[in-house]
Amino acid sequence: MKKFMVLYMMPAEGMAQIMQNSTPELREKNMQDWKDWMETHTSDFADGGGMCGKNMRVSKDGSSMESNGIGGYSIIQAESQEDVAKILADNPSFAHMPTSYIEVMELMSM
Repeated sequence: MKKFMVLYMMPAEGMAQIMQNSTPELREKNMQDWKDWMETHTSDFADGGGMCGKNMRVSKDGSSMESNGIGGYSIIQAESQEDVAKILADNPSFAHMPTSYIEVMELMSM
């Protein structure tokens, strides 16, 4: 079985809108939906991952705090990217965060 890096993406504008328009109760329900989805797909994960904080960009010129749309990550094991897409099809992010999307990349051996 292959392993795939899965990045849960959310443009900053979409996240700001959700935070402005949601209630603590709604955020709690959305988190429970996420936990339920993860539990349903436990056997698909090599690493369930987690949420990502603010990023620092490092280059030969130094480092700086930047912003990107990565909200979290997981590592899923499957035979193909198409199989990962099937696993992700019912991800609650799509229902709770309409501007969200998910990036899937195969992890390759060096």
